[in-house]
Amino acid sequence: MVRVKRGNVARKRRKKILSLASGYRGTHSVLFRIANQQVMKALKYSYVGRKQKKRIFRRIWISRINAASRINGTSYSRLINKFKKSNIDLNRKMLSQIAVLDASTFKSLVDLNN
Repeated sequence: MVRVKRGNVARKRRKKILSLASGYRGTHSVLFRIANQQVMKALKYSYVGRKQKKRIFRRIWISRINAASRINGTSYSRLINKFKKSNIDLNRKMLSQIAVLDASTFKSLVDLNN
């Protein structure tokens, strides 16, 4: 069988993992085997976190809209229902920005539907 020399390939692979692990505490950034485990775990968490981020922001937007709509005398679900019926197509991100930054415009939107 032919001898396979893997010096450059193996070193590049290890250096890539160790560079991804730079900044980790203790041996997690120094020893390859432990660093490899931590990098795989971190990549898995970052993938999951990108999905959770979307859910978390939507919950924040809904909470803000609900608080602002209750100040103006209606609930979140009634407000969204009236928006859908009157064909006002504002997404929750924009509605929450309006509610936080421009209360008078939000109040006029709520009054428009009542």
